[in-house]
Amino acid sequence: MQMVERPWGVTAYGAASVKAMPDLVRARFKVVRVEQTPSQAFAAAGDAVQAVRRTLREHGVADAAVERSRLDLKSSWAYGSERTFLGYECQAAFTVESGDLDDVQALLVDLVAAGANEIESVGFDVSGKGEMRAEARREAVAAARRKAGLYAEAAGVRLGAVLHIEDVDPDRVGFERYRGHGGGGAASAQDLAPGHVVVSAAVTLGFAIARD
Repeated sequence: MQMVERPWGVTAYGAASVKAMPDLVRARFKVVRVEQTPSQAFAAAGDAVQAVRRTLREHGVADAAVERSRLDLKSSWAYGSERTFLGYECQAAFTVESGDLDDVQALLVDLVAAGANEIESVGFDVSGKGEMRAEARREAVAAARRKAGLYAEAAGVRLGAVLHIEDVDPDRVGFERYRGHGGGGAASAQDLAPGHVVVSAAVTLGFAIARD
């Protein structure tokens, strides 16, 4: 079989996107305390961590949905014309998942009040992303097959067997030569509408030309 880079048969690129309303929110935040001694820093951060834990439970977030790092300690400095020692910084990082999207604002407000003083990110997701990606891949294959069929029909030939299947990152550099001709199912402006989680997939299919 010839390599895909060489002219042969029919090669087509297909892309597809599947969207769904989010059913999961994921928040990443930190508790950070700076004190003059390590013991004071550990104590202050520990108290805040316990308050954050209580707040999460009050909002119905199960302990299994919470990931927390161990308390970390480092020296804290201010940099200007001279380096100034500020104290010892103790911090713990949290990643929290919740299915109660209507409670996100109240949860964040209460977490900050409890002692979470660095909110790193808040993102919405779907719990069934694996199924969405599988559906997007099936649709991408169908799109590539339709495109290849159109080319074959226009050229007066018939598609043969599939000789090559290549999974492609839709954002991968180097495949603009395919995307420039349309994905036959690529994401549209509607697919990227705010409030939806979009999962995309792309594929390159190579077909033989049937010999009658």
